[in-house]
Amino acid sequence: MMIMVFLIGLLIGVLGGGALCVRYLRQEIAADFGPTLRRMQVQLQNVDTEINLALTTRLADLSRAQQRTTPPLGGDCADPRSAQ
Repeated sequence: MMIMVFLIGLLIGVLGGGALCVRYLRQEIAADFGPTLRRMQVQLQNVDTEINLALTTRLADLSRAQQRTTPPLGGDCADPRSAQ
């Protein structure tokens, strides 16, 4: 009989401790989750901005290079094949 009382007390203690632990963990996870998400969102926005800046810069460089190498319209440029 004494062992049974001890086992029931042990079981109640384990279940109660587990319930308190789960309650505490749920509170901590919910409280800490919001700022982490905001920080991650800011980091993703920074990466997106940097990628857009790099793509825009590259496109501008390519456009400038293409404008420099494109001959003017109207055939004013001498054809190297006709110089022979």
